[in-house]
Amino acid sequence: MLNVTSAPEPTQTDAVSAAEGCDQPVPRVHPIRTIEDYGIDLPDWLRECLTHVPPGEGYSCPTDPEALLAAAFDFAFQLHQGQFRASGDPYIVHPVAVADLLRDIGASAPVIAAGFLHDVVEDTDLTPAQLENHFGAEVRELVEGVTKLGGLHFTNRTEAQAENLRKMFLAMASDIRVVLVKLADRLHNMRTLGSLKEEKRQRIARETREIYAPLANRLGIGRFKWELEDLAFKLLEPEAFREIQQQVATKRSEREERLGVTVQLLSDRLAAVGLGSCEVSGRPKHLYGIWSKMQRQQKAFHEIYDVAALRIITPNVESCYRALAVVHDTFRPIPGRFKDYIGLPKPNGYQSLHTAVIGRHRPIEVQIRTLEMHQVSEFGIAAHWKYKEGGSPAAGGDTERFNWLRQLVDWQQEGGADDHNDYLASIKEDLFDEEVFVFTPKGDVVGLRKGSTAVDFAFRIHSEVGNHCHGVRINDRLCPLSTPLQNGDFVNILTSKTAHPSLDWLNFVATPTARNRIRQWYKRSHRNETIQRGKELLERELGRSGFDALLNSEAMTRVAERCNLNSTDDLLAALGFGAVTLHQVLNRLREEIRLQSAAEIQPLSNEDVARKLVEQAESAPARHDHGDAVPILGVEGLDYRLGGCCSPLPGEAILGTVALGNHGITIHRRECSNVEAIPSERRLPVRWNPANARNGQRFPVQLRIEVIDRVGILKDILMRLSDGSINVSDARVKTAYGKPARIDLRVELASADLLQRTMDQIRSMADVLDIARTGQS
Repeated sequence: MLNVTSAPEPTQTDAVSAAEGCDQPVPRVHPIRTIEDYGIDLPDWLRECLTHVPPGEGYSCPTDPEALLAAAFDFAFQLHQGQFRASGDPYIVHPVAVADLLRDIGASAPVIAAGFLHDVVEDTDLTPAQLENHFGAEVRELVEGVTKLGGLHFTNRTEAQAENLRKMFLAMASDIRVVLVKLADRLHNMRTLGSLKEEKRQRIARETREIYAPLANRLGIGRFKWELEDLAFKLLEPEAFREIQQQVATKRSEREERLGVTVQLLSDRLAAVGLGSCEVSGRPKHLYGIWSKMQRQQKAFHEIYDVAALRIITPNVESCYRALAVVHDTFRPIPGRFKDYIGLPKPNGYQSLHTAVIGRHRPIEVQIRTLEMHQVSEFGIAAHWKYKEGGSPAAGGDTERFNWLRQLVDWQQEGGADDHNDYLASIKEDLFDEEVFVFTPKGDVVGLRKGSTAVDFAFRIHSEVGNHCHGVRINDRLCPLSTPLQNGDFVNILTSKTAHPSLDWLNFVATPTARNRIRQWYKRSHRNETIQRGKELLERELGRSGFDALLNSEAMTRVAERCNLNSTDDLLAALGFGAVTLHQVLNRLREEIRLQSAAEIQPLSNEDVARKLVEQAESAPARHDHGDAVPILGVEGLDYRLGGCCSPLPGEAILGTVALGNHGITIHRRECSNVEAIPSERRLPVRWNPANARNGQRFPVQLRIEVIDRVGILKDILMRLSDGSINVSDARVKTAYGKPARIDLRVELASADLLQRTMDQIRSMADVLDIARTGQS
């Protein structure tokens, strides 16, 4: 939803408050006598509804569809009066456009009403209870579902995206119609991004292409998918968009003439065999689809033959196959290009026959489907899902196509979605089209990514099937678990209570879901080992004497809490893996013991802090920075250093602390746990200097990586970093027989964004089990 600026009239606010007590409709500020009094363009269907139902009537839970839609629009119009979009248009234009899009795809009246009202709870004083009194529980639940999708805000972008997606899929699981409103909302926002800053337009467009367009495709709403993809393409690759747009327009007349001749020829042939009721038409390809094929096949525009295609609409399924025979009899079919999505529908419900033939000296793509199949391909779930009166999806076979959604929600609730990057990878895998379709022993179809193996199949069925998988029968033949699956394979997973995942599986699984589940199992099953490793590290530093008593002390429990961990065992496991460093644990432990002792040092007074700052300013050696752009503002003339405990980077919120003695200023990240024990009088407000970014100055960061121990893994990681022009100043490797290797790297980075991208790149490598940022010990 775009930002709005509110300038409500005083009488409107008073009227809303007056209406709250009695749950009456909000009185209008300006009387509406005719449709033109609304002062905005309205679609014809809405004008017809308003003509039949005068404004202000039907506010008490109307059941008639026209009354419901007229009341919902009029109600939203009143509540949004005085609000404007970033473009300057009245805000009500947006809800009307969302409702219009929902009506276009055949949504029901309550869903269209929710489109009108989807922002009233968030952007006005109306409460959900009042909304239910006016429009019933069904509309309230839909509006609340949409409102909750955008309710939280985070400073970490990856975490924010993951959390918003969690909320979206939970809302979808309770009522899939919620996401119809969200998709229509996103589509209209994409059409009207012109008033926003370029950075925000790019972020919204990227999110649209990565999440919302695939989601529309997964729900079978082709009309939304195509436009979302083209709008995102126009913003993210403007030069490529303009080039393809010009090339398509240049050849349009020639292409239309060629298609017209082919359409007439096929129509005549179909009529000659008694299929005169079939409708043959040309179908232009969407610009993003053309560009994607050019990128995927590494071809120029003139080498892509299916810039346009033919579609044949038939009266029934039998006619689809008869029409296919006519097409193949008229033109020469291209081997390997026929696909039967009628007998084997896509997971989103899409059905059609696809073939490619040589037509008039050029290849051409042909789709054959019934009218009902065409409606489903255009409008998705809105075309074929039936709802009960209460608004829940009707039970039946259609719900099986959303098994992927239930699995995502189950994984969240099991706690497996704690790693935001893993969760995003799994979502994107589940949203994009599968390319391999195989059968379970019972004949159910399972879609997987191309190159998937029996292990990917096992984890797609259920995590417990994957965790206890020890063999597979493919088409009744015993095969290795690493065997790539082919279309039409019957797959029977063999399980055993004593079997468990192997780290070797990470070398051949193709899906992020399987990879993440294997890593989760490893972390859980090796917890005792990491606890023992952490205990040994701590005991080596503190000595054996009294060590057990110290582990069970209140001070150690406090250290665990300060590290955001629940128990001492969690602390030892984190220390053993490297999520926290020995240096951090020891510093916090000593601080806790000092705080508990009677000889606690009194904090410095404000006067002492000020005096020490003056002394340091007079005696501080000159710093040699890059030109006039000092990296940190707020410590000019003072001696300072970056804290090794947290290694702050530009782009992260920072804080300066005055060190005891003549040790200058230490710069920490604001969330650094070491800052908690430092009195507020010794804290200084500082910030990164934006002007320093163009100097390209880099700062050290420690990374700890756990990998499968094999020859060349360190070289592969260093090459990946070298490709990104990232300098590595120190590398250490620790190995143990039969266990994963641990690699400690000190890298030099210019910003927090670069750190996140670097960690994501390393984490995506097949042999990497985990990666964590650590302090310098």
